[in-house]
Amino acid sequence: MDELSVVIPVYNESESLHELHEALHRVLETVDTPWEIVYVDDGSIDVSVQVLESLAAEDKAHTRVIALRRNFGQTAAIAAGIDNSQGDIIVIMDADMQNDPADIPMMLEKMQEGYDVVSGWRIQRKDTFITRTLPSRIANGLISWVTGVKLHDYGCTLKAYRREVITGFRLYGEMHRFIPAYAGYVGARVTEVPVQHHPRRFGRTKYGLERIGKVILDLLTVKFLISYGHKPNYLFGAPGMAMMALGSLLLAYLVVRRIVTLVSVFESPFFPVSLMFMYMGFQSILMGLLAELQVRTYHEAQQKPTYTIRRIINGSLDSEN
Repeated sequence: MDELSVVIPVYNESESLHELHEALHRVLETVDTPWEIVYVDDGSIDVSVQVLESLAAEDKAHTRVIALRRNFGQTAAIAAGIDNSQGDIIVIMDADMQNDPADIPMMLEKMQEGYDVVSGWRIQRKDTFITRTLPSRIANGLISWVTGVKLHDYGCTLKAYRREVITGFRLYGEMHRFIPAYAGYVGARVTEVPVQHHPRRFGRTKYGLERIGKVILDLLTVKFLISYGHKPNYLFGAPGMAMMALGSLLLAYLVVRRIVTLVSVFESPFFPVSLMFMYMGFQSILMGLLAELQVRTYHEAQQKPTYTIRRIINGSLDSEN
């Protein structure tokens, strides 16, 4: 029977923690699977750690608290929770009570249909439109277009994952929102379900428009890793060959013109331009080859396969992997 871990990053949410814990207990006691709650305090400066300690002391059977030394950010807190959880199925949610624990059983039922990732979709968001909802919609469209994994709400923290599809990579920056894209890249079955979203009743939001730049930069990183992580020379080599071809054509034109019109090759402004294109093309191809060496070293040093197995039939494994 699959064990369930609910991972909750916490940063200055002391007012909501008791209510959240009670709501989680009411819901999780109805699911037919062993479960645990993993709170990760991300360097809170209020009394969140003390509240979490008391919850863990009262509920030793189901509650674990990971206290980070300082504020590392939501992505790092989620990664710490995943690394220190035991469940085969991992549900991630916010601590501010805007996500509803009552949606968890529905998401688990959806996973029984064969999905590896079930992502929440806040159809009726209770956030400020200009500063939260509108930028989120733009980001969702951009992320879906770049990654090829079509979701309406990448920013919704409430998501359920099978552990095996989210443990083959490390999370940095603001990359927790891209976990479904990573999972889709390794062949996970991804779906999206409508979930409830409540107005914030405690504290204040930790995020604003300043995250847009970080998300765009992280999206570029994700696109590179997904599309060219195994064959970086495809990214650097193709432009390099194009620049070398362009430089060669320019140089050939200058030579032909010299033969026909007796105009000096070296006096033309196209001569240094052609050399520049050829040099830049060579540099790009060389960079691609170096990146290929780095990728091969990475996979071979860690004995990391370049493929993922879903299942083996009539072999040593007879279950989804």
